[in-house]
Amino acid sequence: MSAADPTADTRLHGIRALIARHKRWDYIFSVIGLVAMMIGIVTLLALFIDLVLDGYGKLNYDFFTSFPSRRAAGAGILSAWVGTVLVMLVTALAGVPLGVAAAIYLEEYAPRNWMTDLIEINVTNLAGVPSIVYGLLALGLFVYQLDLGQSILAAGLTLALLILPVVIVATREAIRAVPGAIREAAYAVGATKWQTVAHHVLPYSTAGILTGVIIGMARAIGETAPIITIGALTFIAFLPPSPVTTEPPFISFDWLFAPFTVLPIQMFSWLSRPQAAFLENAAATGVVIIVMTLAMNAVAIVIRYRFRKRIKW
Repeated sequence: MSAADPTADTRLHGIRALIARHKRWDYIFSVIGLVAMMIGIVTLLALFIDLVLDGYGKLNYDFFTSFPSRRAAGAGILSAWVGTVLVMLVTALAGVPLGVAAAIYLEEYAPRNWMTDLIEINVTNLAGVPSIVYGLLALGLFVYQLDLGQSILAAGLTLALLILPVVIVATREAIRAVPGAIREAAYAVGATKWQTVAHHVLPYSTAGILTGVIIGMARAIGETAPIITIGALTFIAFLPPSPVTTEPPFISFDWLFAPFTVLPIQMFSWLSRPQAAFLENAAATGVVIIVMTLAMNAVAIVIRYRFRKRIKW
């Protein structure tokens, strides 16, 4: 039996050293990532606890069922949280289907030419445009040109434009992550393009699509600049008309054209007042905004989890 080759031993030792070095760098990167994540979580938790400590005294039933008032003790957020819910409803109904449809077209149907490339570049760039620009666009288009006025509909469409690039980019990435073998298998058994997309591509990419929707809606619920630009009220002591009526057809769309305010604007209005009692109201409003955002994200995460359980790779 021949002696071991020293060259092979040296090469093997070098490979082991290289693997060990790579594992060491992986460990270092994992530690850095964990530290960065913990810094972000601890900072957010500290700020949230500070808000709770400042505003927990106002978090009661009366605070949610009372209108804003010039007297801090009796002021509430009824009109603000109702306006926020209605504006977010319009935003979701307008922005999410349009963004998902646009992403499906760009990823599955659009021809690969210079026009498609130009559209893709512009969609990506729009995701980084400051929100005030969307407010100015909405002021000229929705408020003046389409004569929607300073209404819930105008605000919802404005925020839908704001989240549209985010939804498109996230949906495209989710669709792109679906293995090509799934499409090929569908085509092999005679499925059409739309059947492949509807029955195979979209179910597998739903989790990623919902992630984009979560990010977009979380950004929209805290926006103030575009809403102020189109003329949201800082003080409103009445509610929009009810979407449901007691007379046929039992549905009313008058609420879409009603004046409104939202939680971020109400919070900003109270922060601008010098009295300490209004600062307590503002802190309580901040807690409500964060809780609403987390609740909305939690619902989307649960839906995403259920979709993932139904999919078997």
